[in-house]
Amino acid sequence: MTDTTTAPVPDAASPAQPPVALTIAGSEATGGAGAQADLKTFQELGVFGSLALTCIVSFDPNADWGHRLFPVPQDVLREQLEAITAAHALDAVKIGMLGSPETIATTAEALAALRPEHLVLDPVLICKGQEPGAALDTDEALKARILPLATFVTPNHFEALSLSGMDEISTVDHLEEAARRIHETSGAVVLAKGGVRLAGPDAVDVFYDGTNLEILSEPKVGEVPVAGAGCTLAAAVAAELAKGAAPLEAARTAKAFVSAGIRQRLSSRAPFDSLWQGGSAAEQ
Repeated sequence: MTDTTTAPVPDAASPAQPPVALTIAGSEATGGAGAQADLKTFQELGVFGSLALTCIVSFDPNADWGHRLFPVPQDVLREQLEAITAAHALDAVKIGMLGSPETIATTAEALAALRPEHLVLDPVLICKGQEPGAALDTDEALKARILPLATFVTPNHFEALSLSGMDEISTVDHLEEAARRIHETSGAVVLAKGGVRLAGPDAVDVFYDGTNLEILSEPKVGEVPVAGAGCTLAAAVAAELAKGAAPLEAARTAKAFVSAGIRQRLSSRAPFDSLWQGGSAAEQ
């Protein structure tokens, strides 16, 4: 174990060190999403990654691969956050799966004190396959406690519907309107993901920061969502912001990174494919 009283402190003469990003997220046992995807994304993009684990998510292969969620105790989460923020000056923070109102409250308290310059929220309202009504308390807590702290938010199709209050998002125009509404209510930069949910040959996302609106488009690779795409997109945005990129440039880089990972997707015996964070490097 490291003796923290004598640990060396880097000085100005040390070689340049990578930026440091923190993900506050859940473990996903197959490695395709969650904290595993975040840390792999940070590494691929040249950022040192740290993790405060919020929960452990697994699948039940004997029950149609439904989600199983095991929360991390709140004192354990607090101690992780205490250690990480004492050790590192964080260049960006990414929020993933929190999973309960209690975890949201603990995380919000820590972030309100930390006030990171870049706080990227992947607003995971429900696990795929869960009934939306089963997580309403968590959804409302996330909107009330975490969304106001975010500087950048990356909602998927379902999350954009919930956060914007819209009844339908079936066109790019709808997605643009959702991005505007979410920005107006949160103040955060928005990258609203249409992905394969919108008709047409391209996977379309909409960036909006209150001034600039840009459509980010890549050809679709199939018509079925790929596990880990949302986690990886938000983590890539956080990594690029940590490195000093402007929000729009971070969004463009993240979109290209995710698209390459989808093209190089990993298949398995599970009923879904997983994005590979090494896809971009493999295509170079």
